[in-house]
Amino acid sequence: RDCLRQKSVGVIEEIPEKGIVKYAKPVGVIASLVPTTNPCLTPAGQVIYAIKARDVIICSPHPRAKKVTNKCINIIRETLVREGAPADIIQGIEEPSISLTQELMKRCNLVIATGGRPMVKSAYSSGVPAYGSGAGNATVIIDNTCNTPEYQAEAAMNTRISKCSDFGSGCSCDGNLIISEEVYDGFVEALVKEGAYLANEEEAEKLKNVMWDETGHRLPNTVAMAQAAGFEIPADRKFIAVTGGGIEGVGKEHFFSSEKLTTLLTLFKYKGEFQNALDMMQAIFNVGGKGHSCGIYSWDDDHINRLGMCAPVSRIMVRQPNNRGNSGSSTNGMPPTSSMGCGTWGGNIVSENITLKHYMNTTWVARPLPEDMPSNEELFGEFNKPDMDME
Repeated sequence: RDCLRQKSVGVIEEIPEKGIVKYAKPVGVIASLVPTTNPCLTPAGQVIYAIKARDVIICSPHPRAKKVTNKCINIIRETLVREGAPADIIQGIEEPSISLTQELMKRCNLVIATGGRPMVKSAYSSGVPAYGSGAGNATVIIDNTCNTPEYQAEAAMNTRISKCSDFGSGCSCDGNLIISEEVYDGFVEALVKEGAYLANEEEAEKLKNVMWDETGHRLPNTVAMAQAAGFEIPADRKFIAVTGGGIEGVGKEHFFSSEKLTTLLTLFKYKGEFQNALDMMQAIFNVGGKGHSCGIYSWDDDHINRLGMCAPVSRIMVRQPNNRGNSGSSTNGMPPTSSMGCGTWGGNIVSENITLKHYMNTTWVARPLPEDMPSNEELFGEFNKPDMDME
């Protein structure tokens, strides 16, 4: 939708009152570093922008997902040929390696690195202009205005949609819920109706042991979590929620408050005023995920505004699935993307969705205007006094 409606060739914008005309030019050859968490979405989404901007894109898949990424790329290549375009507009490295990816980055005109901090740091160190994405630890506040069965059912449904998308592997998928004590029981009941399995304290400890090593680093194989942890859950359960005695607290030493990237959700309860929810949100992002995203289920504009003022993130979703909303959807105005800049919080150069405008160079043509300068009064204020004693 957004790509269809934007210009990418010749004059793309005119600002008559400023005498400015903007022209779009391709950036050239793009190196795309594709993560294991979004092995098909990333090349599929990026090639749309690359073609629109007249670029060529070469993808370096994550080694764990190289087969599915290249399968996706080959489908796109076949379609390009069918439509009369050259297949090599998009290419994929079939046997990716660190050395090959580094060489690709050196030879291209632009790098787009979607993934963890080491990948992004490598892209920024390549000597080539680069856009990077930051890590996520998506956190959603459920405030006391989510106080009817209908509101709670909607919030729980959207939580399930976000948590279960691609088995919760995306960095935008809900990871932590901060729930008002006033609505906690009703919301958790709605969450169970949507397919949540509430892990007890013993099960939570087992989950922790298969999710993280002793230092808190994520372990790689966490798809069938309950089975790996040594307990069973009913077949109709869609995701696991750790709650009650299973939560130690918030902090780097409390692993459940960190990024999970699987169908595991942590439920926190806040008591009293909304500021306590904001304080808990800040504490969670101090563990990880600054710059990425959070969300809120609220019908109180003051609460939404206060979160917008203080949250150290680049995007906040209001009453919608966090994962769909962040990356753009048909029901919000976010620019669609598979790569989310996280600003200086996340070690990135931009704090916005990386979309068509980032795939183009822009030439600004400026025509002369009548002189426009602030007055001396505006510049110097009380010091603009001809009779001032300069001594």
